[in-house]
Amino acid sequence: MSLDLSPSASFNQLRRIESSTLFQGVVIAIIILSALTIGAKTYDLPPLVEQSLGVMDTAITLFFLIEILFRFAASPVKRRFFMDGWNVFDTLVVIGSLIPLDNSEAVLLGRLLRVFRVLRLVSVVPELRFLINSLLKAIPRMGYIALLMFIIFYIYAAMGSMFFAKVDEDLWGDVAISMLTLFRVATFEDWTDVMYATMEQYPLSWIYYLTFIFLTAFVFLNMMIGAILEVMSEEQNAKQAQQAHDERDEIVQQLHSVQRKLDELSKKLER
Repeated sequence: MSLDLSPSASFNQLRRIESSTLFQGVVIAIIILSALTIGAKTYDLPPLVEQSLGVMDTAITLFFLIEILFRFAASPVKRRFFMDGWNVFDTLVVIGSLIPLDNSEAVLLGRLLRVFRVLRLVSVVPELRFLINSLLKAIPRMGYIALLMFIIFYIYAAMGSMFFAKVDEDLWGDVAISMLTLFRVATFEDWTDVMYATMEQYPLSWIYYLTFIFLTAFVFLNMMIGAILEVMSEEQNAKQAQQAHDERDEIVQQLHSVQRKLDELSKKLER
């Protein structure tokens, strides 16, 4: 029985290893270990422990370098590897992690990129990557909602500055300060204290606060959530359609392969 050592067989083996659950689990475990190492360095530790963490950080950096090279080798089309934004992000983080921390000019950048290695957990876990992609695609829709919310904030801030400036200059002195106060109201941070202070001079000012909270905390927040959920639903449908298309292509390829084998067998029988 001969072993198949052809380039295609080797490539298929790399693909199987790269997509295996064991490989993904090891990468996730190393990313979590990297996060724990970064967190441990923020404490005052004995010199021996600090040296051990330094050695571990170097080993983790080398592992990530080997892992990104392995994924590049397992990519079917090398040119398309860097067309994926997650691959570009992973590559930049890994290359940035190679910056030596003993270089005083680049030590801050090196430490910052090592912190960003924790974000690689998003690129490795498909579910997290799906959530981030959906959020990024929902940003244009959320932008219009945010613009409308800013208009409401501005209108209410101008009204609050005109009516309540003499009640509390620190909270309603101008439009900018009033918008900060309204942000405090929208996040329910002691907003009742602000309302009761204005109600001493304007008993009906509670209408101002309740209508603002209803618009911002309920209407616009639900619109934001709805926009994200809609994009997630569209992405999920597109993902399922792509999976169905890939499965159909795989079945067609298998049928073609079976047909070729039948044709070859038929030719052999004819001989």
